[in-house]
Amino acid sequence: MGRTHVQTVEDRARVEAIADYGIVGAPVEPSLVSLAQLAATLCQVPTAVVNIIDDRAQHQVAAVGFDAGVCGREDSMCAVVLQDARHVLVPDAQRDRRFTDNPFVTGELGRVRFYASSPLITPAGISIGTLCVFDEATGSLTAEQSAALDLLAHQAVEVLELRRLTQELERSNGELAHFAGQVSHDLRNPLTALVGHLDLAAEAAASGALPRIARAVDQAEAAATRMEGMITDLLAYARAGGAQPRRDRSSLREIVATALDDLSAAIAAAEASVTATIAEETDTVVGDPMLLSLLVQNLVANAVKFALATGIRPLVEITAVRTEQGWSLTVDDNGPGVPADQRDRVFGAMERGDERDVPGLGLGLATCRRIVQIHGGRIAIDDSPLGGARLRVTLRD
Repeated sequence: MGRTHVQTVEDRARVEAIADYGIVGAPVEPSLVSLAQLAATLCQVPTAVVNIIDDRAQHQVAAVGFDAGVCGREDSMCAVVLQDARHVLVPDAQRDRRFTDNPFVTGELGRVRFYASSPLITPAGISIGTLCVFDEATGSLTAEQSAALDLLAHQAVEVLELRRLTQELERSNGELAHFAGQVSHDLRNPLTALVGHLDLAAEAAASGALPRIARAVDQAEAAATRMEGMITDLLAYARAGGAQPRRDRSSLREIVATALDDLSAAIAAAEASVTATIAEETDTVVGDPMLLSLLVQNLVANAVKFALATGIRPLVEITAVRTEQGWSLTVDDNGPGVPADQRDRVFGAMERGDERDVPGLGLGLATCRRIVQIHGGRIAIDDSPLGGARLRVTLRD
């Protein structure tokens, strides 16, 4: 039987950070190869590698002196020192009890003697891998060489950050073009309906048909309400992408209460059950209280809307738990859920994970992602124990 894989909180954060860079499985990044070559030259060894280590495997994304590959995390030398996230120098791996039985040392996969590595640490403080150099002969590094290896590891992260920002810019440009066309189309529908119903009301008024007037006005009002909701979504999306957020210390309970108060009419109309649990006595969160309230509001509104579209009474549970880094906020629902292969796509503007006829422009989760990102946090979708989706937000202090 194979071993059961248990993903820790640290692993989950690392996997999400690695996914942002889009480097695993991608064509080799020439700048990373150049940094590995420079590391080997400065450290006077024949081999160097940039390793990305997720919860299961070590991915050699750039290598010098051998062909890059993938190995299980349990076989990786760099995985042994990953959590320490500091420079490591091992003159003779055969004499270091951390590595004496490692297959890269014993001869099963390699015969490493000298080993040195510097961690790849993201701006958010997450260790995602190493820049390491090694040799089949024993060796050492001077203080200057060790400092150089640290510097090159930092430059490797800068390369990854530039890659991430370039990908984000390309995605944003594509979203913008799609966004403009879709907004124009979606707003035109209720506008056309509004004008049409007002025309019918005018015709009915001319003939004195009061019931027809009332019906046409009601339908016109409904179309106007739909437009108002769409415009509200647009403004929220734009606001979430604006200037840097405030960094106030606020009560998370008050933020959630404000969001639910703003949604009270919609929750009542849907006959939804929405509960919030914040177990910690100290509920201080650092961030922009207006945007964080908007975040909660969008998550709950989205959950209610899609559960209602399935014809069931919406059930939503909000839970906030304090972590070492900040807060973990989850919003669970009993709706249709989001298939695993769509969980990244639905955070894009104008995207929906469900094809049911639901109101809005598909900006709710895109707005949430914007708010979370400008707060330096992360947002992801899991399966919910309630049967629907779990939106999981991590916020750092």
